[in-house]
Amino acid sequence: MNSRELILNRVRRALADAPKDGTPYEQAVSRDYLRRHEERSAEDTVDLLAENLVDYRAVVHRTTAAELPCVIMRLLAERGSRSVLVPPGLPPEWMSAAGPTRVHDRAASTPHDLDKVESVVTGCAVAIAETGTIVLDGGPDQGRRRITLVPDHHICVVRVPGQVVTSVPEALGRLAPTRPLTWISGPSATSDIELDRVEGVHGPRTLEVVLVSGE
Repeated sequence: MNSRELILNRVRRALADAPKDGTPYEQAVSRDYLRRHEERSAEDTVDLLAENLVDYRAVVHRTTAAELPCVIMRLLAERGSRSVLVPPGLPPEWMSAAGPTRVHDRAASTPHDLDKVESVVTGCAVAIAETGTIVLDGGPDQGRRRITLVPDHHICVVRVPGQVVTSVPEALGRLAPTRPLTWISGPSATSDIELDRVEGVHGPRTLEVVLVSGE
């Protein structure tokens, strides 16, 4: 038995109890599994997210909607960024105080072009507290996946508590499986070679997450 037959046999066994009356599989399969391990307040959930983000070596900032433009300006200035990539649907007020030249992703942009950009600012689709994970789905304030994988510095804005969930099952309930999902747990890193951690191999070397309340 080859690998293809092995996989197909497992799929057939998994579908053996599916109804034969034409009911769509998505409706026939029970989805009453555990979605969160314990109940937390919104404040505790955001605190857990911040704790796990830091554990993954992301840099976490907290601010209000009114102060967000100044925070983004400060982070770009501290980084020394002369250019910043912005998605087409990023709220304009977020960048109202920023000084660097704004670069827009275009179909003709090459990876080499994007590599010249020093920072990128995006929103997110959802943030998962238990895993410290930010999920992007290519929405207007996030742009195409490549713009968050090539520049070395990513500033990601998370609206709290509205975009924060406790667990992965809760996050999946908010996400469309047909969207281009990017799951980010800290800055890009690998330990493939002799278990030495190297950052920035598959994406940004620095991830800064701004938790924004008051939106």
